[in-house]
Amino acid sequence: MEKVFIYDTTLRDGSQAEGVNFSVEDKLRILQKLDEFGIDYVEGGWPGANPKDTVFFEKVKKLKLQHARVCAFGSTRRPGKKAQEDPQLENLIKSGARVITIFGKSWDFHVTEALKTTLEENLQMVYDSVSLLKEHAEEVIFDAEHFFDGYKRNPEYALEVLRSALEGGADWLVLCDTNGGTLPHEVYEITKRVVEAFPKAKIGIHAHNDSDTGVANSLMAVLAGARQVHGTINGIGERTGNANLCSIIPNLQLKMGFKAVPEDSLRKLTELSHFVAEISNMPLPRNMPFVGESAFAHKAGVHASAVLKSANTYEHIDPALVGNRRKITVSDLSGRSNLLYKLKDMGIQVDEKSPELLKLLEKIKELEKEGYHFEAAEASFELLCKRHFGLVREYFNLDAYRVLIAKRSTDPIPVSEATVRLFVEDIKQHTASLGNGPVSALDNALRKALEEFYPNLKEVQLIDYKVRIVNESEGTRAKVRVLIESTDGRRKWGTVGVSENIIEASWIALTDSLIYKLHKDEEEGII
Repeated sequence: MEKVFIYDTTLRDGSQAEGVNFSVEDKLRILQKLDEFGIDYVEGGWPGANPKDTVFFEKVKKLKLQHARVCAFGSTRRPGKKAQEDPQLENLIKSGARVITIFGKSWDFHVTEALKTTLEENLQMVYDSVSLLKEHAEEVIFDAEHFFDGYKRNPEYALEVLRSALEGGADWLVLCDTNGGTLPHEVYEITKRVVEAFPKAKIGIHAHNDSDTGVANSLMAVLAGARQVHGTINGIGERTGNANLCSIIPNLQLKMGFKAVPEDSLRKLTELSHFVAEISNMPLPRNMPFVGESAFAHKAGVHASAVLKSANTYEHIDPALVGNRRKITVSDLSGRSNLLYKLKDMGIQVDEKSPELLKLLEKIKELEKEGYHFEAAEASFELLCKRHFGLVREYFNLDAYRVLIAKRSTDPIPVSEATVRLFVEDIKQHTASLGNGPVSALDNALRKALEEFYPNLKEVQLIDYKVRIVNESEGTRAKVRVLIESTDGRRKWGTVGVSENIIEASWIALTDSLIYKLHKDEEEGII
């Protein structure tokens, strides 16, 4: 199988979507997931453009990634300035990234109207920038911004821009449909002409989805000879988004005969999709192809009857190939294989016909109906499964908790205090603590009660806390889902809680976090 390299720009282009605001920890967590999945290139951000991206690249240096190559993103030098004196090029070099991606103008209209410079100066800007960066990076990727619009209006100049980048030492020439207005047949024809014009060059495609053809454009570019595809998980991005890698990857690998990611990774595609949706706080449309909850859903009647006899009557692929599951409204027999796969990863061997397996599956479905999502809460999911099989001991038992919030007219901020009563090894613990907010106070009081018995809990830090309304139509009476991310310095894990009461949802996620830490340490013989 011929290789097509996948270039993910969720952390940079995806973060430009309205409503998305990744923290540094969010970006690092997504990066590690993308690396585990087998993505070839991950665009981390624009070092120097904002403090967050600069810190991100500093932290990336300490990560041991198995597969992904992290790319720093920036632009060509400014008009009339030497490349060696351009501060943003200097920031790209200082980032320490092995791969640097820069964009340059390939549409003459943009050169004269947006940059306010000459066409010749723009060519020199591209050459100077690429050649300087090539001295410091293992790979330089050149994004030809607005390439298809530029080619349609002045093909000779658009090709000259690519030639300048190539002569400067660019390893990849990426054709960008920046405005997202080009159609698939145009992308195919123009990409084919570029491949013919530069037969030894490595060509890529970067498509936006403004015409709802981002995925189709990317696939057509590959058919025309492109071998690097840019996109984002779930297609998030500015305006209407970027080309959706969750559709591109399975189409390339399952239908077009190309290798995009390791074979085993494809089964984790749905998990990855839901993980990014949760972290980005962008709910995944139920009808999203391949990875949506309804992607393989069938209502009772002709479809359901046919699918139960032979799945390929109404399914274009086996949902398990992308980690999804079939859903039949009247008698849902799906999900067993996915659950068996997860249980095997946890070291739990169960016969696929075991009544306990079916009970666990029903329990998970009931929780999902209540609003639980486990894709970004792996720790809660593992505890749920292991509790079902009696593999998690009770480290403590709750008697009661109480949270008080008070603010007087003279107080600058409210005062939060929590009281916790619980039993640890039949010993009653009664503690109280203040906090920055109700959840912080509850966390402090709980730890105060437990750390005497479990000193290793002192290692745990809460590093992220997210709240999402589950049933928006209920207004202030709606259920909320609380997602907590924790770390002990050696590992990171996510837990989830759902309730109509935000404090109760937080308590569920919080206690799961501490129990998971104790359970994993016990497995490793630490306690």
